[in-house]
Amino acid sequence: MADISIKEKRETDSGWIFIVAVKDQNSTKHEVKLYEDDWQNICAGAVSPDELIVKSFEFLLEHEPKESILKKFNLTDIGHYFPEYEGEMKKKL
Repeated sequence: MADISIKEKRETDSGWIFIVAVKDQNSTKHEVKLYEDDWQNICAGAVSPDELIVKSFEFLLEHEPKESILKKFNLTDIGHYFPEYEGEMKKKL
């Protein structure tokens, strides 16, 4: 399985921006925005924003290769491509 790591985390007025690296034979980098309201909606604060990001990338990697993951996106965009995303996250977390 690929190694998922948060390389950078910046706070914004409404949440966070994460720089995430996904590495196996080679690596990809992704910029992900997470709004605090979305974090609360998805996991009700049950896990840290960092953990939600990592779990979300684990979900993505179960559904597509890392090279197919967008380079820059809002976390809730995952639900546009995979409608089951939020439901699965709520069950897992």
